[in-house]
Amino acid sequence: MWRDLAPIGRDRDSGGYRRFAWTGADADCRAWFEAQARARGLAYEVDRNGNQWAWLGDPNGTDAVVTGSHLDSVPDGGAFDGPLGVVSSFAALDELRRRGAEFDRPVAIANFGDEEGARFGLACAGSRLTAGQLSPGQAAELRDADGVSWTTAMERAGLDPEAIGPDPERLARIGAFVELHVEQGRALADTPHPVGVASAIWPHGRWRFDFHGEANHAGTTRLVDRRDPMLTYARTVLAARDHAERTGALATFGKIQVDPNGVNAIASLVRGWLDSRAADERTLDELVTSVERSAVEQGVTDGVKVAVTRESFTPVVEFTHDLRDRLAHSLGDERGPAPVLPTGAGHDAGILSAAVPTAMLFVRNPTGVSHSPAEHAAEDDCVAGVLALADVLEDLACR
Repeated sequence: MWRDLAPIGRDRDSGGYRRFAWTGADADCRAWFEAQARARGLAYEVDRNGNQWAWLGDPNGTDAVVTGSHLDSVPDGGAFDGPLGVVSSFAALDELRRRGAEFDRPVAIANFGDEEGARFGLACAGSRLTAGQLSPGQAAELRDADGVSWTTAMERAGLDPEAIGPDPERLARIGAFVELHVEQGRALADTPHPVGVASAIWPHGRWRFDFHGEANHAGTTRLVDRRDPMLTYARTVLAARDHAERTGALATFGKIQVDPNGVNAIASLVRGWLDSRAADERTLDELVTSVERSAVEQGVTDGVKVAVTRESFTPVVEFTHDLRDRLAHSLGDERGPAPVLPTGAGHDAGILSAAVPTAMLFVRNPTGVSHSPAEHAAEDDCVAGVLALADVLEDLACR
């Protein structure tokens, strides 16, 4: 499975993946998922929001156990973020069948659409729509860099954008959702444990900073006469780093758009996106407020107007404690329970946690690198993750 999936959407130059929502690479990944489901005799369906499901047992049954993740990527992302969870889910089901497990609850594998938000700027769009955290109207307003709307792209992919929206009936049929994911950090790297259990997801969000200046000629405009938004943006990036270090939080400007984007032209507009995360919501609010204040104050000095828009926000997620503890103990050994660790990365499991009991497993990442072609997990650790997920599913769904 890993070998078949690996070439899809891979850039020859960077070695990274560009599997963006509702593109050709995404369609190929979705076709791969459907083929895996049908090859195992699973009931395959696509829900109203474009998420894919593969069912063992009655799709309309109750108290189902669901696993899975996503197949899309960030720009030049790694091979493991998302796909490891989907591949491991199919492999875990194969393992349970090999064991002769007898299921007394329906089991499903899910591939949630547009988890990374790389194309339209909003992470976890598929699960947010399903959970009612993104309205159809808000989804229709999402645009990619070429001005194509989320709903138009979905329609071009052969789906019905008129049908999108909350799916409480589906969520009510799910008794537990367990997502396996490559660890995005090094908490497990120096331990003997190949698999850990998530405790919580830090609150996080994305803020758009618009720096409005004045376009002018780079070769004839005196420095004192300039209203250069790039200058304000650059100092805001440095301020964000300073505030993050002071509060123990995380702040990243990783995406930028410039108008008119000419080498010999002073920009009229610089638009940058801040990704910020913290251990608690108060710290996150303090950080973003401080960064915005620094940007506005610097803008006054530079003659640049600053506007800030919050594009997304996810509050702190505490995974279901009894389910989390059950997994930690069931995956433990003579040394004690499996490690329990928080994460600063958002996931579909975090979105669904408001409506469904959720848990996550992390597979050890030796370098901690993620969202990069260098992202990696050792084969032995990946196999350990499959076996751990199989144990969890057997505990939750079998006699």
